[in-house]
Amino acid sequence: MCFLGFGSYFCYDNPAALQTQVIQDLNLNTAKFMQLYAWYSWPNVVLCFFGGFLLDRVFGIRLGTIIFSLFVCVGQVIFAAGAWTNHFWLMEAGRFVFGIGGESLAVAQNTYAVNWFKGKELNLVFGLQLSMARLGSTVNMNIMGWVYSKVALAVGSSGHTALGVSLMIAGGTCVFSLICALVLAFLDKRAERILQKEQGKTDEVIRLTDVKDFPLTLWLIVAICVCYYVAIFPFIGLG
Repeated sequence: MCFLGFGSYFCYDNPAALQTQVIQDLNLNTAKFMQLYAWYSWPNVVLCFFGGFLLDRVFGIRLGTIIFSLFVCVGQVIFAAGAWTNHFWLMEAGRFVFGIGGESLAVAQNTYAVNWFKGKELNLVFGLQLSMARLGSTVNMNIMGWVYSKVALAVGSSGHTALGVSLMIAGGTCVFSLICALVLAFLDKRAERILQKEQGKTDEVIRLTDVKDFPLTLWLIVAICVCYYVAIFPFIGLG
């Protein structure tokens, strides 16, 4: 469960870890470079909300987690292929597809945690999940430059080909997280059969119009998160 988001967080900051290489190899300016983050973020302005709705009412937690993990994998492959072939528009498309799955996968991960753990255990589980996810970001920042240099030596030169291969290697972490999603779905199904109950199901009807009934305290938390993201993440993206 903790490693569901490892690949997503690892690959999310691939552009930051390889900022110098991306800008030089693809001949980009800073504005175009930051589009790689913008194309990830725009779908998540709305898709996180609908992702939760799809998990609750359409796919269910197991299938939904696998689908979102697949989006992450496919998006990273498209992103790497765009770098490999020196087509920036394809890289942007890959980041868009990656974004469709990335944040919704985090919603699915939290849903699993709520279904499997209760009470005092829950906060610890949330903390462990976030720690493993941030471990992915930290490892990415520290090894992707080294990976690029080794790939450049292997292919005989630096450039967009070495960049594409490096990003494809990074995509292996997304495959790892997809495998975790498949194993977790199996374990959850097995637990459902042994305990003879359906986990993650509720008789409460969820409507999109329920948003207007959310308390002020929730919106204050949302405002805190927005301010945090605005103040911190642009500087991470720009290295």
